[in-house]
Amino acid sequence: MADSKMAVTQWSPEFVKELLPAAEKTALLYHLSYLCLANFPNLERIIRSRAVETQLLFGSSDATMLKCILTSQNLVESLFPMLVKAVEKNKAILAVKFLEKARVWIQDIITDVEKIVEKYDLHNKDVASSTSDVVKEKDDTDKKITVQDQELKLTESALNTLKSLHQKTIEELAETEKKINSKSQEIQEFARSITKTSRGLGIFAVLVPFIGLIVKSIYDAVHDPENIARMKALEAELNILISDKTALSQKEWNIQVDIIDGQMKAAKASFDRNSIPNPIHLKEVQSSLSKIQAVLIQLKYFWLSVSEMLDYLEKKTFVGEDLIEDLADLKDEFLESIEIAKQAWSSFGEGCKKASVIFRLQTKDSYKFLEVSPSSLSKVEWEKEYESVKKRLEKIDRPKSVPSCVTPAISQ
Repeated sequence: MADSKMAVTQWSPEFVKELLPAAEKTALLYHLSYLCLANFPNLERIIRSRAVETQLLFGSSDATMLKCILTSQNLVESLFPMLVKAVEKNKAILAVKFLEKARVWIQDIITDVEKIVEKYDLHNKDVASSTSDVVKEKDDTDKKITVQDQELKLTESALNTLKSLHQKTIEELAETEKKINSKSQEIQEFARSITKTSRGLGIFAVLVPFIGLIVKSIYDAVHDPENIARMKALEAELNILISDKTALSQKEWNIQVDIIDGQMKAAKASFDRNSIPNPIHLKEVQSSLSKIQAVLIQLKYFWLSVSEMLDYLEKKTFVGEDLIEDLADLKDEFLESIEIAKQAWSSFGEGCKKASVIFRLQTKDSYKFLEVSPSSLSKVEWEKEYESVKKRLEKIDRPKSVPSCVTPAISQ
C-alpha cells in the first residue's frame, strides 16, 4: 500500500455548514432586490422569474443530495458488510465484484453533480444578465436625475473603503488557505511514509478517506517517539494556520455585513429619491449561488477521490498481491478499518441529510414573498418589511471554519 500516490481527500462531513448561510442569504437578498425595485413592474417581473428559477435549482440540488444519502447508506449497509464476508471467506474475486458495483453507484453521483454544477453556472449567468437589465433601466432613469444628495455620496465613499478592506482580507484568506494546503500535504506525505511499515494502516487509509482518523490511527498504531513527536508538531502547526483562517473568515464576514448594511442604506436613499437603485443585492445573490456551486464542485471531487480509492483497493489489494498473500495477517486490520469506515460514512450521510433539508426548506418556504407585489405596499408597510428582512439577514450565522483535513490536535 505504500506505493500509492493518492492523497487523502480534504473533505469534511460537516460541509453542510457552508451551505446553510449561503442558501438563506440567497432568498433574503432576492427579497431585498424585490423590495428595492418596487414601482418598476418590468424589473419586479425579472426578479420574480429569477427567484423561481433558483427555487427549482434548489429542488434539483435536493435530489442530488438524496442520491448521496442513499449511496452512503449503501456503502454502510451493503458494500462494507459484503467486503467483510469476502475477507472472512478469503474470496478476493467476490470483493472485486462488490467494489465494481460501488464504483457504478459513485460514477452515477459524479454525473449528477456535474449536471447540477452546470445548471448553477447557467443560472448564475442568467442572474448576471438580469443585473445588466436592471443597470440599463437604471441608467435610462438616472439621466433625468442631475443632483446627487450628499448622504449618498458619503455612503458610497465609505462603501469603497470597506470594499478595499474586504478585498485585502480575501487575499489574506487565500494566502492562509495555500499555507494550510501545503501543511496538509506535508502531513499526508509524512503519514504515507509511516504507513510504509504498516500495510494495515495503508488499507485503513484507503477505506477511511478522512485524514483526521488517519492521524489518530497513526497515534494508536505507531509507538516510535520520534514519529509521534513529528506528527504532533505538524498537527500543531496546521492548527495554528486553521485558527488564523478562522479569525480571517470572521473578519471577512464582519466586513461583508458592514458592506451590505452600507449598500442597503444607499439603496434606500435611492428609493426615497424615486431612482432605480443599483442592483447590488442581485450581485450578492450571484456570490451566494457561487458559494453553493463551489460546495457542490467539492462534492464532485470528493466522490472522484473515493472512486479512485476503491479502484486502488481493488487493483492493488484484491487483484494484486498485497492482501492475497498475507490475508490472514491483515484480516484483523481490514475488518477494524471497515468498522471505522462505517462510522465515518454514516456521519457523511447525516451531513447530506442536513443539506437536503436546507435545499427543501428553501424551495418550500423562503420565497413566499413573491406572492405579493412590493409596489402594492404602502410606504409604512414597505419600510417595515425592509427592516424585517434586513434584521434576518444580519442574524444569519457565519459558517464556522471547518478544518479541511484534520481534527483538532489529539492529546496523548
